[in-house]
Amino acid sequence: MKKVYLQHLASSKDLETTYEAIRAGFVALALEKNRRATPFVAQARALKVTAAGVSDKAANHLQDSDRQEAILGLIRNFLEPAGTNFVEELVFRFLLTRGDTLGGSMRNIGGFMAQCKLTRSLIAHLRNAGKSYRWLPSDATEWASMPEDDADIELHLRGLNWRVGSNSRTLIYNLTVPFLRNNVDMCLFNCATEALSKDTYKSASSYIAVGELKGGIDPAGADEHWKTARTALGRIHSAFAKHNLKPKTFFIGAAIEAKMATEIWAMLQGGELDNAANLTEDDQITAITNWLCSL
Repeated sequence: MKKVYLQHLASSKDLETTYEAIRAGFVALALEKNRRATPFVAQARALKVTAAGVSDKAANHLQDSDRQEAILGLIRNFLEPAGTNFVEELVFRFLLTRGDTLGGSMRNIGGFMAQCKLTRSLIAHLRNAGKSYRWLPSDATEWASMPEDDADIELHLRGLNWRVGSNSRTLIYNLTVPFLRNNVDMCLFNCATEALSKDTYKSASSYIAVGELKGGIDPAGADEHWKTARTALGRIHSAFAKHNLKPKTFFIGAAIEAKMATEIWAMLQGGELDNAANLTEDDQITAITNWLCSL
């Protein structure tokens, strides 16, 4: 029987990320960063308007009030020396501080964007096949029914459920698998949402497929991401082998260099991986999501 990955991959070359895809990925990353920064910029603008109306008397009051020492230090060390430009200095310091907060939330922005793209592809396949689905919001514990308008649903989703014939399938993102004691990017279970529990996570026989998803687009970090994924896949194989089980395994990556592609291809041919795809290639993502939805 023809191996499933051969339906969309002819060689390791097909897995390599093109220069055009890297360029487009950096643009998409910049746009997402700007989107996330919008609330901070709005706060800074509001702060500037407010600060511009503070009188000398009010400024003195702030120094004498029961404020945190950090605020007093900000005034003494930065705002007073700035003189009449204290408003701009205040806004700058605000953005600098909030920038650290924003930076923390963006460290895994590539992973978030990758999850969104894969989710949208899964939902597109289910809708095109005339299948309904249920989804788990990222800030909730209750599963919700498929909405009529699911625009941007991928921004707030951490689980997806659908049916294959009479069987129910449930996909969970970023799950710490108990018998692995490590996080796995994607786990597909052979159960309905009502049956999903901590006991399900502990049961190796409940897993149909497990996969690693690496959305970083920077070629400079590609090799490190692949090493992490390859190590995780090795742990997965070893853990399930102890239970005499071998669920489907797959890898999806955005930045795949030539050497990585060769290694991934060898793992596919050797049976260490069942499927793989380059996240920047729409045809490959369509193929791998169709495969996932058919398991």
